[in-house]
Amino acid sequence: MLTDNQITALLRQSSKEFRDLEERHHQLDAELNDLQRRHALTPQDELVKKQIQKEKLAKKDRLAELIRLHREKDAPTSSR
Repeated sequence: MLTDNQITALLRQSSKEFRDLEERHHQLDAELNDLQRRHALTPQDELVKKQIQKEKLAKKDRLAELIRLHREKDAPTSSR
């Protein structure tokens, strides 16, 4: 059975969707870090921060789903 890291490496090579999601997740992480470095956030900044957090979580959930689907697809079928 492949580990999550091995599946991630395979998906990076074979899935444009996975690469795009991962890249966007990293971009959102950088944007969030920039916001959090500020001394004080305006109400608008707080809204942007929440939107970034939601989008980042959605990307992470989709990445995890792709890993799970790949694992299920490649898992040997249990025989009865």
